[in-house]
Amino acid sequence: MRKLIAALVLGLPLISAAADRPADLQALPEVPPPPAAVPDDTEPQITIKQKGENKIEEYSMHGHVYMIKVTPPKGKPYYLIDTKGDGQFSRQDGLGPDVHPPMWVIHSW
Repeated sequence: MRKLIAALVLGLPLISAAADRPADLQALPEVPPPPAAVPDDTEPQITIKQKGENKIEEYSMHGHVYMIKVTPPKGKPYYLIDTKGDGQFSRQDGLGPDVHPPMWVIHSW
């Protein structure tokens, strides 16, 4: 008796779904291909130059240079950053004093 009730309960949604389906169903049209790839202007363009012994990497976006990375043959690289957008670059070594990495207490005694 339980098997009959279970079969009716499980089969009832299938029967009602088939009864609600219209008779004149048609297949969906083919999905059109995606449009041609448009160049993404959100990524910076990087130009690498050699000036003397230094390697110069210029980072620009929309034709405007906003950061220059200078890598000398000896020593650490440094950055020249146009913070105001007026073409005046200021030197920053490493991440700078304004960068504060997140710190959490993992365990304390």
